[in-house]
Amino acid sequence: MNHSRLDQLSDGIFAIVMTILVFQIKLPDIWGPIDNAVLWSEIEKLLPVLLSYILSFALLFTYWRAHHFFISVYAKNIDSILTNINALFFMLISLVPFSASLLGQYSKNELSVVIFGIHIILIGLTLYWMRRYVLFSPHIHNPEISKHEILGSTVRTLAPVVFSLIAIPLSFLSIELSLFLFTLAVIFNLSSYSTRLFEKLFKQQ
Repeated sequence: MNHSRLDQLSDGIFAIVMTILVFQIKLPDIWGPIDNAVLWSEIEKLLPVLLSYILSFALLFTYWRAHHFFISVYAKNIDSILTNINALFFMLISLVPFSASLLGQYSKNELSVVIFGIHIILIGLTLYWMRRYVLFSPHIHNPEISKHEILGSTVRTLAPVVFSLIAIPLSFLSIELSLFLFTLAVIFNLSSYSTRLFEKLFKQQ
């Protein structure tokens, strides 16, 4: 299989899943004339769903970007094992609208946070498996990659996993802090300074 087939499948799946996310945001059913205060009160009820949408969309963007680097930039060829890892990865990505909707509609329940966190862990570990196979499998050809770049990609890949592992048990003490950790994981991966900061801390050890 050449890269174009897998790239097209990846872009298609991510585009569909990221679009489906917005369908979870439904306008409130309001009967009769209302004033601005009542309308704003109804909109406030949608805030958990809106925040879940933003969080999940940003997460999907970071996963799409990482997948692009591992498959389109690093891997120079594709074999059946790598294809199967991608299939598992895409299956987990396709389930994001479910876990995101659960988190948005039941944001006060610890179980919704646990399910969302486990989902993020599974995606992250699958992505790490994919990356490791691309970099170290004798069947996959890739360009010379510096240890510095390998460390950076490792940190970015596993950061959401680590944050989720902390957020799951923390949800039974404070759901707000758990949601903050999920958000922090996204900010960490989107920021160009996060990896540099981690490397500085690593060198000081």
